[in-house]
Amino acid sequence: MHEGSRKAIIAAFFANLGIAVAKFTGFLLTGSAGLLAESGHSVADTGNQGLLLFGSKRGRRPADLAHPFGYGPERYFWSFVVALVLFSMGGLFALYEGIQKLSDPHEIESAGIAYGILGISIALETFSLRTAVKEANHVRHGRSWWNFIRTAKAPELPVVLLEDIGAETGLILALGGLITAEATGDPRWDSIGSIAIGVLLVIIAAILAVEMKGLLIGESASDENLNAIGASLTASTNVRSVIHLRTMHLSPDQLLVAAKIEFDHDLTIAGLAKAIDGVEADLRAAVPIAHTIYIEPDILRESAS
Repeated sequence: MHEGSRKAIIAAFFANLGIAVAKFTGFLLTGSAGLLAESGHSVADTGNQGLLLFGSKRGRRPADLAHPFGYGPERYFWSFVVALVLFSMGGLFALYEGIQKLSDPHEIESAGIAYGILGISIALETFSLRTAVKEANHVRHGRSWWNFIRTAKAPELPVVLLEDIGAETGLILALGGLITAEATGDPRWDSIGSIAIGVLLVIIAAILAVEMKGLLIGESASDENLNAIGASLTASTNVRSVIHLRTMHLSPDQLLVAAKIEFDHDLTIAGLAKAIDGVEADLRAAVPIAHTIYIEPDILRESAS
């Protein structure tokens, strides 16, 4: 895992742990549905950071006979699990609490305590989000935030970013519901805030699930790496053409490359083997994450007119 990703995860873990304790304490003192929904969300987020670190550790295991390409996809699997946890423990829990409190509203006690806890939570969550944004900027390379989330091959930073954005927005919704409930004297606004948090978390969980599903199934190299691979293959004086090229990420930093290449027809068998070795060495130098490379020599056959 990139050091920036690890730093963002650890910051999010401790921030969410502190927020979860503060929110649940606030719920016990005030009875706020919004605070209870947010405490469930923060507990889920804390566990999610642990799952991301666990997935990173599992993904570093070396290849063996049962898994000859290694365990890198575990990082994608555990990130997918994070989406499921966010959907169930975060989104569905908030919806359940909000709907239940809406049908049986209770007056909010000690609203001042709730405001204080929400303020502390917003400050901690802002710190976590700021750390994630700072670390993501090191690897975003000018891409828009949405494009970065959609195209990143390392799952951890997009997951932390979306979680932090959801948490920050959820806190604002909880604060808004609490303020409106206090101003109008109608505690159902607090329940509406909880329902809004649940809808938000379900949407974020769905986005994460879709993105992680794509990585689990197997995504090709980025356009930048594809261009570098193509340029490296055709740069060899022994290569006449690239007939076809296939790539797939085995993990964020391990790329499978398979290419069918037409080499110079005058090469001997020994010369062809040497040319293939040279092409592989040049490719690894151009794209260091090209972990596994298969080169098949062939002859380009023109289609019949």
